[in-house]
Amino acid sequence: MAATLYKDQLTDVETAKKLGLLPEEFEKIKSTLGRVPNFTELSIYSVMWSEHCSYKNSITWLKTLPKEGPHMLAKAGEENAGLVDIGDGLACAFKIESHNHPSALEPYQGAATGVGGINRDIFTMGARPIAQLNSLRFGDINSEKTKWLIKGVVKGIGDYGNAFGIPTVGGEVFFDDSFNVNPLVNAMSVGIMNKGESVSATSYGEGNPVFIVGSSTGKDGIAGAAFASKDLTEESAKDLPAVQVGDPFQEKLLLEASLEIIKTGAVIGMQDMGAAGITCSTSEMSAKGEHGMEVWLDKVPTRQAGMHPFEILLSESQERMLVVVKKGREEEVKKIFDKWDLNCVQIAVVTKGDRLKYFYHGELVADVPAVSLVLGGDAPVYEREYKEPASYAESKKFDMSSVKDLTDLKPVMLHLVAHPNIASKRWIFNQYDSMVGTINMSTNSPSDAAIVNVKGTKKALAMSVDCNSRYVNADPEVGCSIAVCEAARNIVCSGGIPSAVTNCLNFGNPYNPEVYWQFVGAIKGMSAACLKLETPVTGGNVSFYNQSSYEGPVFPTPTIGMIGILEDKKYQTSLNFKNEGDLIYLLGKQVNDIASSEYLFSYHKLKNTPAPYFNLDEEHALQKAVAALIRKGVVNSAHDVSDGGLFITLFESALHGEKGFEVKTNVGLRKDACLFGEAQSRAVLSVSKTNQNNFEAALKDMGVPFENIGTVKGNSIVIDGTNYGNVTEFATLYNTSIENKLN
Repeated sequence: MAATLYKDQLTDVETAKKLGLLPEEFEKIKSTLGRVPNFTELSIYSVMWSEHCSYKNSITWLKTLPKEGPHMLAKAGEENAGLVDIGDGLACAFKIESHNHPSALEPYQGAATGVGGINRDIFTMGARPIAQLNSLRFGDINSEKTKWLIKGVVKGIGDYGNAFGIPTVGGEVFFDDSFNVNPLVNAMSVGIMNKGESVSATSYGEGNPVFIVGSSTGKDGIAGAAFASKDLTEESAKDLPAVQVGDPFQEKLLLEASLEIIKTGAVIGMQDMGAAGITCSTSEMSAKGEHGMEVWLDKVPTRQAGMHPFEILLSESQERMLVVVKKGREEEVKKIFDKWDLNCVQIAVVTKGDRLKYFYHGELVADVPAVSLVLGGDAPVYEREYKEPASYAESKKFDMSSVKDLTDLKPVMLHLVAHPNIASKRWIFNQYDSMVGTINMSTNSPSDAAIVNVKGTKKALAMSVDCNSRYVNADPEVGCSIAVCEAARNIVCSGGIPSAVTNCLNFGNPYNPEVYWQFVGAIKGMSAACLKLETPVTGGNVSFYNQSSYEGPVFPTPTIGMIGILEDKKYQTSLNFKNEGDLIYLLGKQVNDIASSEYLFSYHKLKNTPAPYFNLDEEHALQKAVAALIRKGVVNSAHDVSDGGLFITLFESALHGEKGFEVKTNVGLRKDACLFGEAQSRAVLSVSKTNQNNFEAALKDMGVPFENIGTVKGNSIVIDGTNYGNVTEFATLYNTSIENKLN
């Protein structure tokens, strides 16, 4: 009896549901094809119409984000990564993406392959990666599950990034019980290239050959995009094959080979094989170039014998790319990949029309229109219901007077410096190579943002990743605006001018109206802040379904990755106090506010309060003032007020160099609000006495509230005349708290 041909393996609505498709989506596929899809075709649609690839539940709102700006070279969604002009004939490519679900099941490989994937997005555009950052979220640090997750994730990031040879220059780590089951692992990469030399993720030119390059294809990562588009359950461990396996040494070879072939001028288009593998790259490149492809799956180099067509198509094996080459230049390209000992095999040819025809040993196993698969094409788009949760209105009832003001400050100080959301993350960042390539300028000169040298110019890049998930959970719109402003404020305090944004939007299940309300609010808040600060969104990633069936959704976390420019390296500004006797100034409006502070949340255990005080106009004015003061040369240090409030800002400024301070608090404020409240749009600057007059005169002209609150003095922490101990005592606790919990 003859075996059933792949093309005859027809499907029904039950098969579609098992693959994660809705019944109405199955009907749409039937209408598009004019027939019932076979299993291979349905598998293609299941990954390409998953949330991870199609953004079907988010694209309507994503389109409202501001995308125009003076530095923009590629609009959001046009290419593998964002691209901005940084002057001197150079462009910066950057992007952030999530690898949350894989990291929840297999933290080492989940995190490692996240690093590999985001770097490929950068160098497929023709840019050489120069810096990596990451944003991590974990649950209770005292739980064995969290310790296992954090150790695996950090080692995965470190091992891959260090071996690949690109410095990890910055990041953030946040702990909350909502992340106990589902951690968040967001990886960002930044690259540099010559302006005008970028390579597009496109395919055109009938008869042009299409090559798969890099590693062989295996069964790891099959249907990873679909896996990332559903909730984590107790059955999720069965999806372990959906987690990819990375090889940073292969990635390094692929980087060098890719940049070399780009220089030949033989490349039409290039795309990383990330989510959905061959399926995604063939369909997205074809749709963008308005051409089709004839693809021969039996020619794909595989690691396992007997792989079925759908497995080859859906595999997310790492360190692979698709390259469309000008006809007649094939041997030139092959020689380069041979030199780097990498696969370079023609598996397809560009055709007229828009059909993707996939063959396996001569059998046509799938025939679909490219445009029907992709974002911006015929993939489904939904407008989900959203509803304000009852907890939001309840949070507005918070009355600060219900919390007794403090008379003994030191227990709170010790609590905050030891809290994992504030304490030193050196146990983590010491596992990352931050100096490979010798371009990281902020390792020995600590600053709010990472500063990376742009070789051959007087410029540097400032970069930051930020989001306080607690604020966004309290008020998604305000919280996400704060995330944008925090990233920009970090760049400004480090001497840079904010340029553009990439984002990684981490939320729960979009079919939950309260979760979707969080998402919509975050988009509105991001739009408002980006418009005000003139930092357009270059692209990014949406990661829904970050929740478990038994613990619910994670805190909403719209992570903001931002790039800024130091037009001259002389403007680099560190956060540490410099000289005995320097004056300490607090810039920005001081208000009686402790809402959503770490102090209120973890010390008093009050967990449903509004977002902290925030005014976008005041934020904009503060950032303009700090940038201008730095350019006047009258600032010795600058550090923004954020987690832990003014006390933590002062302590961190004193920590590096162990220079103490003597300050007075505002008599018009509650003591806890003044020291531990997290009202936004504030920064601490230190100034030499010789620059005091020029500094104050400039600030008065700018109309930004300011106060000289004290001086850099000795090694002690003195507040309102009370000595709370020396900086060294607090530093020991700050530096060892996380290490002690994890070791």
